[in-house]
Amino acid sequence: MYSFSKVDIKGLPYNELPEKVVKDLERNAAMCRSMILKMTTVAGSGHPAGSLSSLEMFLMAYGAADLTPENCDSTDRDFVVISHGHVSPAAYSVLSSFGFFDPDEAVAHFRQAGSPYQGHVEREVPGIDWGSGNLGQGLSAGVGYALGQRALDRKRSVFVLGSDGEQTKGQISEARRMAVSLGLKNLTVLIDRNNIQISGRTEDVMHADVRSLWKVDGWEVMECDGHSLKEVYSCLRRASETEKPAVIICNTTMGKGVSFMEDAPSYHGKAASGEKYQQADTELGSYGKSLEWYVDKRKNSFLPSGRKLKLSDVQLELGRSRNYTLDDNTDNRSAFGNALEDIGTLNYGKKGKTPLLVFDCDLSGSVKTSGFAKACPDWFIQAGIQEHSVATASGAASLSGIVPVWADFGVFGISEVYNQQRLNDINSTSLKLFLTHVGLDVGEDGMTHQCIDYVSLMRNMFGWRIVVPADPNQTDRIVRWMMKEPGNICMAMGRSKVPVITDSEGDPYFIGDYSFEYGRYDLLRSGNDGAILAMGSMVPRALKAWNILKEMGINTSIYNVSCPLDIDREVLERIAAGSFILTLEDHHAGSGMGSIISSWLGQNEHSCKMRICGVKTYGQSGRSEEVLDNMGLSESSIVDHVKELLG
Repeated sequence: MYSFSKVDIKGLPYNELPEKVVKDLERNAAMCRSMILKMTTVAGSGHPAGSLSSLEMFLMAYGAADLTPENCDSTDRDFVVISHGHVSPAAYSVLSSFGFFDPDEAVAHFRQAGSPYQGHVEREVPGIDWGSGNLGQGLSAGVGYALGQRALDRKRSVFVLGSDGEQTKGQISEARRMAVSLGLKNLTVLIDRNNIQISGRTEDVMHADVRSLWKVDGWEVMECDGHSLKEVYSCLRRASETEKPAVIICNTTMGKGVSFMEDAPSYHGKAASGEKYQQADTELGSYGKSLEWYVDKRKNSFLPSGRKLKLSDVQLELGRSRNYTLDDNTDNRSAFGNALEDIGTLNYGKKGKTPLLVFDCDLSGSVKTSGFAKACPDWFIQAGIQEHSVATASGAASLSGIVPVWADFGVFGISEVYNQQRLNDINSTSLKLFLTHVGLDVGEDGMTHQCIDYVSLMRNMFGWRIVVPADPNQTDRIVRWMMKEPGNICMAMGRSKVPVITDSEGDPYFIGDYSFEYGRYDLLRSGNDGAILAMGSMVPRALKAWNILKEMGINTSIYNVSCPLDIDREVLERIAAGSFILTLEDHHAGSGMGSIISSWLGQNEHSCKMRICGVKTYGQSGRSEEVLDNMGLSESSIVDHVKELLG
C-alpha cells in the first residue's frame, strides 16, 4: 500500500520547514520513488532516472501551490507547468501523494494505450496544467498563465518545472526576457540540474552557463541542493518575496536513490528489469504492491479515464458590426483592427468582463492593433520579435480564463511557429490568431514573406479552424464571432485593399441580415454553366471574371469559400452534378482549399470535371497584382480556364 502522509505547505506558511513536516515529506518522497521505479518497469519504458532527480522539486512546487483535486478545474488558483514532460512518473507519483488520483492506477496503467497516464504529461490528468514533450516551451506557457492571472487581478503564483538540458533552447531565452520585461513577479522557475542528458554530460553536449543566462536577463537567481526539502522550501520562500521573477537551480543527482542509476546517462530513458529491478526495489524500500500485482492489473482491469477539459465562459460585449460601403477604400486587416478596438473599448475596465489580451511582436502598425493598444493599454502585450514564445504564451493564456489575441504576419504566426501551434492544438487552448500578409498578396516582400501554406499547416492539425474573409464587412463579423467562440481559430488576411463584395443587385453582400456561419459557402452569383469556388483575395477576381463570362453568354455560379478546412456538403452535392468545378486560391494549389474539396469529392464517389488554380511555385517580388497575374490567377486566366472546362 502507498499510504501518504497529509502535508499542507500551501502558500509557504513556515519561515523554516519544521522537522515533522520534513519527515512526512521525506516519507512521501520515498514512496514516490518506489512508484517511479514500478510504473516504468511495468510499462517496460519511460524515464526513471530523471524522474528520480526531479522528485523533490516536484514535491515542493506542488505542495506550495494552491492547486488541489477540488480546484484543479478552476482558473482561480495557482498553476504548475512542467516543461520537461518526459519525467511524467515524477509528476504522477507526486500528484497521487496529494490525493489527485489512486497511485495504483497510475503505476498499473502508465504508458498504456487509452490511459491518461501517458509517457509525457498531458492535461487529461488532474493537476497537469500543460501537456509537454517538446522541450523549451514550458516557460512560455508559464508566462501566459502569469499574464492571464494578472489581467484577472488575481494574486496567484505560477511555478514552472524544467530541466538543465533544455536550457540551450532559444525559446527559453525569449520567455525569460518576456517575463522580466512584463514584470511577472508571480512566476517562479525550478530547474533540475543533474548535469546529464541523453547524449551524456550536459557540458560535453553543449556548454551553457545556466546561472549567468538567467541573471543577465534580470531574474532573481538562487541555487540549492535539489534533494534537500528544507533548502528547496527556503528558496521558494525567498522567491515569493522578490519583486521580479525568480529561478531556483536545484543541483541534483540523476537516478537519486538507486545505486546503479545514480549519475548514469544510460538510465535517462531506460526502465529497470529483472535483477536490476529487484535490486532497485530493495534499495527504495519496496513500497506498494508486488510487481506481478501491477502487471496483472494492467492486463485485466478497466482503463482509468482522464478528466474532461473545458474552457471558461467568455463575458464580452461584441458591439454592433460596422458596415463598409462601396465608397470605402480599405483592407481586411484594417477592418479587423477596427472591430478589435470596438470590442476592447466596450469591455476595457468593466467589472465582470473577460480580459482581452492582445499580443504583438513589433508589428502593431502593420497588423492594425495599434488602435486597440491606445484604447486598452493594460490589455496590450508588447513582446518584441519573439514569435516562438508568444505563440505558446498566448495559447496558454487562454487556459487561465482570458481571451488571447495574437496578430502577426502569416509567415511568422503559423509557418515559423508550426510546432508551437501544434502544441496549442494538443493542449486544447482557445487562441484567436489573426494572420495578415498571407499568400502572394505580400508582393514586393518576395517569396520569404509570401505565406502560401497557412491552410495546409492548419489542415495538419485536428482542432484548429481557419477563416479567410472576402471583404471588410465579412471580416468585421468574423472577428466579433471569434471573440466568444471557444477553441483555436485563425483568420487569414492579405495586405492589400479589397473591394466590398456585392450581391447581384450591386448592394454589399455581407451586411444587413448576413450572419457568419462557420463552414458555409456563400453563393454570390447564380449560374448553370459550372461553379467557381474562390477563397479570400481571389473572390473579387472571380467576380470580375464572372462579368466577362456573362458578356460571352456563360453563366457560372460563384461561391465564396471562407472556411477551407470544412466542407459545405449541401453545396458540393449540388454543384458536383453540374458541368465543372473550378477552385481559385492564393495558396499552394496542392494542399489548400481545392485539394480538400477534390479529396472530398473523390471519397464521396462524385465524378465531375475539376480544376484547381492556385500557387504552383514560390512567387516573384513585385506588385501583388503582377505577382498574382504571373501565377496564372488573373481574370483573363480564370476566363480561359472556364472556357476550356466547357470545351
